[in-house]
Amino acid sequence: MRNLYFILIIAFTFSCKSPEARMPETVKSGSFLKESAERNKKLNALEKNKIESIIQSNPDREYIASKNGFWYFYTNKIEVDTLQPKFGDILDFDFNVSNLEGNEIYATENRTYVMEKEELFTGLREGLKLMKPTEKVTFIFPSQIAFGYYGDDNKIGTNVPLICEVTLNTIIENND
Repeated sequence: MRNLYFILIIAFTFSCKSPEARMPETVKSGSFLKESAERNKKLNALEKNKIESIIQSNPDREYIASKNGFWYFYTNKIEVDTLQPKFGDILDFDFNVSNLEGNEIYATENRTYVMEKEELFTGLREGLKLMKPTEKVTFIFPSQIAFGYYGDDNKIGTNVPLICEVTLNTIIENND
């Protein structure tokens, strides 16, 4: 029996290899990010060209470039009222959504929205901040500030720039 233990110990000792250093794996650091950035630059340039083409084909409209990366024009502008949406205000607005070709995606809908406390895509949220009650504004949103890569999981697909006509009906101020 002793010989068996001795043979097992020797067999176990010789069957184990000494630790070997792992060779480093070859990794292309940042290549995915670089490719993604290049794709996004091309997409942004393409969308910008399409939007500029729309703007140029409508010289009767006074388009304004926002600091948030979208364009807009007023159909009905209110000069006197100084009330604009702030954090927590309740907005009631009507809007419809179409693609850059003018194909309607969502017909006119009415929506109540608590400013900055509910989910709303970036472009529309920032656009509403510029509006006063009873104003009607048409916004052109590049896809990255609309629904971006994911779309809305319904009618708006991947990387779709949008045109939104918005009428801000009322603002109920938050007094908290």
